[in-house]
Amino acid sequence: MIKIGITGQAGFVGTHLFNTLNLDKEKYQTIPFEDDFFTNDDLLHSFVIQCDVIVHLAAMNRHNDPDVIYETNIRLVKQLINACETTNSKPHILFSSSTQEERDNLYGKSKKEGRDLFGKWALKNKATFSGFVIPNVFGPFGNPYYNSVVATFCHQITHNETPKIEVDGEMKLIYVSELVDEIIKHIELHSKDTQKSGKADCIYVEHTAEIKVSALLNKVIEFKEKYVEQGILPNLTNPFERNLFNTFLCYIDHSQFFPFHLKLNADDRGSFVETVKLNSGGQVSFSTTVPRITRGNHFHTRKTERFAVIKGKARIDIRRIGTNKTLSFELDGSQPSFVDMPIWYTHNITNIGNEDLYTIFWISEHFNADDTDTYFEEVSKGGRTVNCNQ
Repeated sequence: MIKIGITGQAGFVGTHLFNTLNLDKEKYQTIPFEDDFFTNDDLLHSFVIQCDVIVHLAAMNRHNDPDVIYETNIRLVKQLINACETTNSKPHILFSSSTQEERDNLYGKSKKEGRDLFGKWALKNKATFSGFVIPNVFGPFGNPYYNSVVATFCHQITHNETPKIEVDGEMKLIYVSELVDEIIKHIELHSKDTQKSGKADCIYVEHTAEIKVSALLNKVIEFKEKYVEQGILPNLTNPFERNLFNTFLCYIDHSQFFPFHLKLNADDRGSFVETVKLNSGGQVSFSTTVPRITRGNHFHTRKTERFAVIKGKARIDIRRIGTNKTLSFELDGSQPSFVDMPIWYTHNITNIGNEDLYTIFWISEHFNADDTDTYFEEVSKGGRTVNCNQ
């Protein structure tokens, strides 16, 4: 088992890395980290002693005073190095730098100098260091106006704000899960190296998508026009489009948006309801559920899923992994409606009526027994439940 600590664990990339590592608890043990460890030497020393690997993500990205960014980022690097030297700890340190190293700004300078400091530490102490030079990262749960323009556009469009393009340049992007995979791959690679000679590697992480700022904004606007206003799912066969849509979904206020009511067409023959309008493939399933039975209690990390209730009464509960707040929706087949499951939200559906519940399920990929992207976790955590019926 590899013991891994993540400085900046509660941040954007840190949260995704922490949650992904915890999908395989037989292979990885995550050592808890809190930001105030940098204000307490004893806590920081205890942290580094426990770690086989430290992924140093803690940093300041934005501030009105660039000098504060530079000084903060260099100070955090030096504190971590000092803690390792004081405790004679030699974890494999991985550091997130940025392609802004090439630019003439103090943020980029802090990243390049931080990478150099870690490299010198590794060579001096016969330790291992991997410095990652990373392009723009986007994905679910990023902070708008801070982490990326993708987060900013998604937030603005879903909150009826007006985006503004400062420079319509080409953006080189990597999805956060793709970056996490790169980090874990290098952790695994160096965990097999038993030699203790000092090593300092620089890894230039390749971008996986390139798009103009204006084209990115147009895609986000289209998501709103098609999905938010009409419930139509976009084409999710392209990985970048899928990742962008999954990012977009997390900025919707689920408590106000769901259940999404469908049009019920009825006459003397019976009724007809269009439950899923989409521009990509996937798989449609149908189920019946007897009263008081719950299905689900699992989450996905890349699949989009829709639950549409067409007969009976159901309660759908969803909770974001790592939080204790549950959103609860009641659906009734007399008014057909659906709830879509955001990635990294564990979810279930319960028959709360007195008759069989009829549900149509759509998921964005065919089922693959060798790669299910399905992880079981109970929705109920004993925390706060918010009832979200409109």
